[in-house]
Amino acid sequence: MRLASLICAVLMVLSASCAEAAERVWRLGLLTLPGTAGSNAFASIMLPYLATRGFVEGRNLIVDFRAGPEGQMPALAQALVGDKPDVIVASSDWPLHAALSVTKTIPIVAAPMGTDPVVAGVAESWARPGGNVTGVCLIAPRLEAKRLALLHEALPSVRRVAVMAAHRKIVEAGFPPLRKAAAEAGLELIEIWVENPNQYADAFKAMRDHGAEALVIVPLPELHRDSEVLAALAAKAGLPTIGGFRESAERGLMIGYGPSLGELGRQAASYVERIFNGAAAGELPFQGPTRFDFVINMKTAKALGVTIPPSVLVSAEAID
Repeated sequence: MRLASLICAVLMVLSASCAEAAERVWRLGLLTLPGTAGSNAFASIMLPYLATRGFVEGRNLIVDFRAGPEGQMPALAQALVGDKPDVIVASSDWPLHAALSVTKTIPIVAAPMGTDPVVAGVAESWARPGGNVTGVCLIAPRLEAKRLALLHEALPSVRRVAVMAAHRKIVEAGFPPLRKAAAEAGLELIEIWVENPNQYADAFKAMRDHGAEALVIVPLPELHRDSEVLAALAAKAGLPTIGGFRESAERGLMIGYGPSLGELGRQAASYVERIFNGAAAGELPFQGPTRFDFVINMKTAKALGVTIPPSVLVSAEAID
């Protein structure tokens, strides 16, 4: 009799625990710059991935979406943390640092960040971050040098190359590898800095005034968001241009080279899933990209009068 009572009691406790787990609702926060690749990837890649793992928005998942310009990030992060999400997804470096400044306990997943997490001070090491931040990283400085090399290989006679970037106070710290690569290749680098879309037209005028023959666009969130506008301006200026992702070429730039946004989104989503299931962010290693897309827009190349060498085409995906 006592054994039967004990078994019933255990079953009741287990039943209650299972019911609580089944009824739990997770809260996921997204902190992002508006209209950027990170926010788009969240909707098109991360949420569908999480749904396949049983975390479905509107059923057992609440998404708290906060978007705004860089200057609003601290206030947005504070408001988001006040709602006590289980995990915060930060779509780039600026949201990441804003979130980290207001919480050292809520797990934060970078999706992605562009700078080395150790150098940026958000992780003790790639293998074991040690704090409340993990995620995926673009490894941007190395990639900018690679993009410059690919552009030069496609345009071997070019000698003056413009590079367009934003957020100078932060981003310029990662420029030494790019400057070194340009010097070693015998290229003159013309650095053009912008702070908002209103400066794009003047930026292209400055490139023409300095005799730029080609252009590298650093794939910062806002610049990637405005790829179509920049592609139109580059075409008008007659500048063959390389951007940071396959989507750059799909939107009209001559070349796109960089990590697969789909892969990065799935990697980040898998970390959200693992944290929901009990993993600690500080024990999940930061991941870099493993798949890179190299795409050439042949229609744009033809319009610019550029003949892509066969040695470049053989390793690229050509699109019209």
